[in-house]
Amino acid sequence: MDNSSESVWQYKPWWCQPWTILLTGSSIIGGSWFLFHRYWLTGLVSLPILAWMGFFILVFPKLARESGMLAEMKQAHQQVQNQSTAE
Repeated sequence: MDNSSESVWQYKPWWCQPWTILLTGSSIIGGSWFLFHRYWLTGLVSLPILAWMGFFILVFPKLARESGMLAEMKQAHQQVQNQSTAE
């Protein structure tokens, strides 16, 4: 498998997938609006949440690929698989 078809998400647990990041962030922002009904407060809550979501969904995969971390994750994943099949 070449690096262009590999994704950092293949090596992350289920709770750290793009859909869980989007669901969690949207729930927090929506929960803020549901509880307080204040634009300014929901805006304050949404700024760090949107930054967190943007980083982990858009920036982190690119950084992982460029830094070589994706290759390290793949190697660690293969070692775990090899250990589990050897048992």
